[in-house]
Amino acid sequence: MNPIVIIPARMASTRLKDKPLADIGGKPMIVHVWERAVAAAIGPVVVAAADQVIYDVITDCGGTSVLTNPDIPKGSDRIFVALREIDPQGAHDVVVNMQGDQPTTEPRLLRELLKPLDNPDVDVATLVVPFVENAEDPNIVKVVMVQAGDQAGRCLYFSRRAVPHNGPYFYHLGFYAYRRAALERYVGLPRGRLELAEDLEQLRSLEAGLRYDAAIVDAVPLSVDTPDDLEKARSFFAGLSAPAPPSS
Repeated sequence: MNPIVIIPARMASTRLKDKPLADIGGKPMIVHVWERAVAAAIGPVVVAAADQVIYDVITDCGGTSVLTNPDIPKGSDRIFVALREIDPQGAHDVVVNMQGDQPTTEPRLLRELLKPLDNPDVDVATLVVPFVENAEDPNIVKVVMVQAGDQAGRCLYFSRRAVPHNGPYFYHLGFYAYRRAALERYVGLPRGRLELAEDLEQLRSLEAGLRYDAAIVDAVPLSVDTPDDLEKARSFFAGLSAPAPPSS
């Protein structure tokens, strides 16, 4: 595999104004995300920026960014546009889509994300974490999986409902590693009936016959969507920078 990480980012957030530039410990949030992706050391990292200000922030800190049309509606479409610009020769055969609003992501999660692609039959890899509470919460996307041991499984369905009946429940984390051909096929597909019913774009791929497998992990990065989430992220990074208490 020769992966590339692409982080889609745009300013048009409705719940948190100018979200990518939100200050967290003296750095814009998108810079924290970019740093985490670089630390994973799985391949080059590119920010697919819908706005000049995001492009400037990333390039000013030494990163690579590509300007994309702000009218592109979905992150997956944005990363495909950036991929074709940054790698027109097709050197990278795997494309990792990392969300631009998860600054606490542990770099190891990106390395875990690639493991399902060791199976050549897998088109798209993702991450899930087991959980037991709040299964009825529609904001927690659940995955029905056929498990292959304790570390991976094949995804059969994604839903906002509590499925399967009586569990076990797996929380889907919004990380994807696409084989390049699968990403190209995906962005050319029309929205499917299941995607429209659940409002989950990954169902478009499943409905078209692409195979999703998931690595089972033990950490849930904080997604920053609201002012309260932003304060949690600031507290997280403040804790990292605080001196350790003296040992007893």
